[in-house]
This record gives sequence, structure tokens and C-alpha cells, in this order.
Amino acid sequence: MQNHDHGGPPGPALDEDTIAFAGRVFQYARLGHHAELGDLLRMGLPPNLRNDKGDTLLMLASYHGHAETAGLLLAHGADAELANDRGQTPLAAAAFKGAMPVVLALLDGGAAVDGAGPDGRTALTTAAMFNRTEMVALLLSRGADPGRRDASGHTAESAARAMSAPDTPGQLARAAGAEGSPDAGAPA
Repeated sequence: MQNHDHGGPPGPALDEDTIAFAGRVFQYARLGHHAELGDLLRMGLPPNLRNDKGDTLLMLASYHGHAETAGLLLAHGADAELANDRGQTPLAAAAFKGAMPVVLALLDGGAAVDGAGPDGRTALTTAAMFNRTEMVALLLSRGADPGRRDASGHTAESAARAMSAPDTPGQLARAAGAEGSPDAGAPA
């Protein structure tokens, strides 16, 4: 890298080479280039590096469906609970995209199954809204709370009903019923 020092006091401005390097690093996460990222992490690249939207490398790898890259980042200390500027966690991003291998990698790497950003929306709610029955079953099997409410007061079941998901509302009602009273999941 070239040094573009102009004789003034050091400031927060980054030179063009640093900006280009950062762009490549974030692109590695987006594209799942785990070998390149692994080399950089071993050289000291911070695993929780964020871009201008608050997306961490883990968020980008998760959103774009790269389970191996997500696992690598977690192994190097990436924080699975860091939400981006929109309040989305990597687990919720993977649920939104329907990326089951990433969801598994995140959960196996220590992501909180009921982790949420400021809106309180969990991966379970996101998966339910998009009728991802297999993902809902996985999250429930890993301890997701079907009765948990988001900041608007919605449970995963009520959010799924609002989105007209055909299968997950009943799946969640049965799960909530199994955890609560015998009549909790019964039809009205």
C-alpha cells in the first residue's frame, strides 16, 4: 500500500488503497471466499469489521448463503449477535434468505437462537413469515421460544398469519400448545 501522507496531522480519513482493500474484504465475505478471508483473519483482520451500513463480514456471508465462510468467521471470533444498522442479526438474515446451511453454521457457532435486533424479530419469526417449515422445525428443536413477542407484540405465529403463510402458523400453534396447556394449540 502506498502512503498518501500530505504532511498534516493524522486524521480519520482513509487513503484510496485502504478503501480499496476494505472493499475487497467485504466482497470476499459476500462471495464466500473463505480461503482469502482465512488468510487475512490469521494476519489480524478484525472479524467484526463493519461496512458503512453496519454489516459485519459475518452478516454479509450469512445473507449471501455462505455457510463455510460464516463458520470460519465464527471460529475467528466474529460476534453472531451484532446487528446491522437495520437491526438485523446474521441469523435473521440467513432465515430471511432461507439459507438452512448458514442457519446451522450460525447455531453451531454459538448464535443465540432467540437473538434479535431492536425490533425484537427473531429468526423464528422471519422463517415463519416466509413459511419455511423445515427451518421453523430446526429453530424450535434448538430451543427457539414460539411464544416470544417482538417489539410490536407479535409472536412468530401471529406474524406468519399476517403474512398469510400457509403452513407455519399451525406448526407454531402446535409447538406452543405442546409447551403450554393441553388446549393452547387447539382450534377455536
